[in-house]
Amino acid sequence: MINEYEIYALRYAGPLASSGALIMWNKDWKKIVSRNYYLWCIKGCGETIIVDAGIAPPLAKKLKITGYVSPAEMLSRIDVKADEVRRVIISHLHFDHSNGASLFPNATFYIQEAEYRFWIKNRIVSRPPFKFYLDEMSNTYLKSLEGTERLSLLKGDQKILPGIECLLAAGHSFANQAVAVNTSKGTAILGSDCAHFFRNYQEDWPSIFIINLVEWMKTYDKLRAKVSSMDLLFPGHDPLMSSNYPKIAEGITRLV
Repeated sequence: MINEYEIYALRYAGPLASSGALIMWNKDWKKIVSRNYYLWCIKGCGETIIVDAGIAPPLAKKLKITGYVSPAEMLSRIDVKADEVRRVIISHLHFDHSNGASLFPNATFYIQEAEYRFWIKNRIVSRPPFKFYLDEMSNTYLKSLEGTERLSLLKGDQKILPGIECLLAAGHSFANQAVAVNTSKGTAILGSDCAHFFRNYQEDWPSIFIINLVEWMKTYDKLRAKVSSMDLLFPGHDPLMSSNYPKIAEGITRLV
């Protein structure tokens, strides 16, 4: 029997406006585009898996993030209680994807070991270009889990459940990961910030946030080879995930 899951996109903040060059590296400098902040929920086979943890209320308040709703509140809209979630996959340790880790006090966190060690152990992250992304709050929280069953450090591609596989997908961050999911339409991939918009995949062009451009291009090849069709390859911040899919609740759509 093939394990099949449904995938939900939860918009916890946005729209936020920026230069198009943020989305498309070295292009569209004078164009203004909007982006959303998301986390994702995978449901099926008696499991509920969260992909990325979003931003917790204290940091959202400090940053004055437009349209913010706590990720815990968003999950409650589809009858998921954050304090009962048992599995959270963190794609990468940038603040908008990991800051809300403490909202899941009973979850095991799945992170690439190289990503974890870079952001938590490597002193270079205190330098200005890296510090822009750095989130001390979530890093401290995750570090407190080291050596326990609640922190699972992955070494490359690894299946964590039947039909759910974490894929090493470097480029945007040191060792970020995507998530391949068996669905009724085939293998879907939650790429998080491997692409900010669908357009990044379509035009084979990354966003402005690059830690390794060569690895990023290899990641695009890898994800395209793995996904069943390009319409099942989902980006990290595209407003189309909120507008082009069936609405389940306020701010929530079903992608597959």
